[in-house]
Amino acid sequence: MKKLFFILPLFLFIACKHKPKDNDGAETRTSGKVKMLVDESFSSVLQDQIEVFKLDYPDATFDLVQGNENKIMPTFLNDSVRVMILSRMLTPDEEKAYTKRSIPVFTSRFAIDGIALITGNDNPDSTITADEVVSILKGTSTSGKQLVFDNAYSSTLRYFKDLAQLKELPKSGIYTLSNNNDVIKYVAEHKNYIGVVGVNWLLKNKRDQSDFIAQVKVMGVKNTKGKKGDDAFYKPVQKNLIDGIYPFLRNIYIINAEGKNGLGTGFATWLTGQRGQLIVLKSGLGPNKMNPREINIKNKN
Repeated sequence: MKKLFFILPLFLFIACKHKPKDNDGAETRTSGKVKMLVDESFSSVLQDQIEVFKLDYPDATFDLVQGNENKIMPTFLNDSVRVMILSRMLTPDEEKAYTKRSIPVFTSRFAIDGIALITGNDNPDSTITADEVVSILKGTSTSGKQLVFDNAYSSTLRYFKDLAQLKELPKSGIYTLSNNNDVIKYVAEHKNYIGVVGVNWLLKNKRDQSDFIAQVKVMGVKNTKGKKGDDAFYKPVQKNLIDGIYPFLRNIYIINAEGKNGLGTGFATWLTGQRGQLIVLKSGLGPNKMNPREINIKNKN
């Protein structure tokens, strides 16, 4: 009997010690692990956001899958990954992939990016109109100017095809390379070519590509008559992105189809909140919304 009184408490202690906690590995809005698809054009601004988010919530882990828009979209549509960073909203047909299964899709804009046009310093032209860009895209330009894009499947090229309402590109005047680094180098070394690069990428990689970036300049663009920004040539600086007067603007969205109140949902809310928007502002892009400044006036009397 004495041995039984000794063994029973020991057995209960061991059983309690090895019993797993109910919340081990549980995902919340600020903890757990989320896998996200990211358009590589926006990887820089997203990394900045994640770094600060993890300072606030160290139990959050992000697994990023980067690629061009055409590469990551099928992964999202076949339900392999349910959170995505993209420069456009889903089409109604794309959204059906989730609505058929009664899974809601939430889309939130958290930043405004610009698409910069760059050319070599030795090129006498430093300005161009939006109409000229469209004419090059359509193959009707007689200026001899040519456009160079990062790759054939990027969201940047898709943006301009949509702008010019094109299904197919002309056989001449448009070139695609492998990445943005190649665009910078090519434009720096070849006269009369215009490179097309996202402002977000250009700002983040300015130091890494300093040798070639020093050999190129950002062009001013005048919009089509009747549209905002048609009164002058504007560069894609932050103020012009915020004011909406630079012609080539694109939104950056987080698309969330988690179907639960998880880390993806929490991160999406955080991106559009004050902390996330301040990071967008600091990055040089346009925030989704400007948070008002509070001014405290102290009466010394």
